[in-house]
Amino acid sequence: MFASHLGPLQLAGATLANSWATVTGYAFLIGLSGALETLCGQGFGANLYRMMGIHLQASCITSFLFSILISFVWFNTEPILVFLGQDLEIAETAGIYTKFLIPSIFAFGYIQNILRFLQTQSVVRPAVLLSAIPLVFHIGITYCLVHLTPLGFKGAPIATSITLWISFFMLAAYVMLARQFHLTWQGFSTESFSYILTNLKLSLPSAAMVCLEYWAFEILVFLAGLMPNSKSTTSLIAICVNTETIAYNVTYGLSASASTRVSNELGGGHPEQAKSAMVVSLKLSVLLATIVVMALGFGHNFWAGLFTDNSAIIKSFASMTPLLAISIMLDSLQGVLSGVARGCGWQRMVVYVNLITFYLVGVTVGSLLAFKMKLYVKGLWIGLICGLACQAATLVLITMCTNWHMIAAVV
Repeated sequence: MFASHLGPLQLAGATLANSWATVTGYAFLIGLSGALETLCGQGFGANLYRMMGIHLQASCITSFLFSILISFVWFNTEPILVFLGQDLEIAETAGIYTKFLIPSIFAFGYIQNILRFLQTQSVVRPAVLLSAIPLVFHIGITYCLVHLTPLGFKGAPIATSITLWISFFMLAAYVMLARQFHLTWQGFSTESFSYILTNLKLSLPSAAMVCLEYWAFEILVFLAGLMPNSKSTTSLIAICVNTETIAYNVTYGLSASASTRVSNELGGGHPEQAKSAMVVSLKLSVLLATIVVMALGFGHNFWAGLFTDNSAIIKSFASMTPLLAISIMLDSLQGVLSGVARGCGWQRMVVYVNLITFYLVGVTVGSLLAFKMKLYVKGLWIGLICGLACQAATLVLITMCTNWHMIAAVV
């Protein structure tokens, strides 16, 4: 938000950079950490406490190795975006932003692993607190670097990197020093290297599962950059994507809770409790999504004003609000169902579901409506809604046909 108020070019550049970083890095590492939702979640339910620390270390090693590969991609962001047909000025600005984000990718991967480790033990409040404190610092650091130093635009990604490393060190210190983890964290062990392959068998499908979903959203930003008046369309679709992401994060706690409860109950041999946890999480997700939609309906102009001062973009965002309301409701449902899938270890199956629903349906329909029917940004979002609807319906069908007793017996 701080960088976006420097001008339309900075808004478009920062938006494209954040989308690119999400597509090529952040989403992938979030997905990699999903292996711990299965391994640590079921391990905690089965009282295999020591192995949780081993799996955490193996996951951190995996994250580090992939972060190195991601860094090379980020360093070459500008030429890649130009090759993909993005506006030269926007690509250059996004390239600068992404280079200064490189230090953040390593910390981000470690943070996701630790959060999953805590999540599977139902440790919520400390994790929220240790995430909120760095956020307060982030606001001050970003303002100072962007507006009070010669760094200007570059200060925003630097502030992000600093904040993520602060968050990582706080979380790591908590896990290593808190007495409540004396069973699940018993120190560093070389044994973790022998479980990297076990981790990869779940983490790679989990990463693909998450990335396919994230990429579908971020592809919308890329496609908006190919439209006439690309700076305005990119800014508009970016505000929509950011709004959808924030709304999803509001209900993500229920997705994480569903994953934890389902994996814990299955690991403990309680299939009926696992099923009940899923149903309760679905009901709560609908309630939360309804509250978010109502808030957006009444305050959409104020919300858009936080991202841009351009009155034309704010007006265009208002016309997108009804479509956003539909996508937010669908996203809340699929989020919980995806959490259930991670808790059950269904990552590989959901990869195919996401591939078909988001790309064969969502992106294809959205592209046709946007460019062929000249609906532009609205067309892209209608296509996304079609993909989300198909995904949610498919996941509902899978869970309805699931033999929970058989899964608990296998675990």
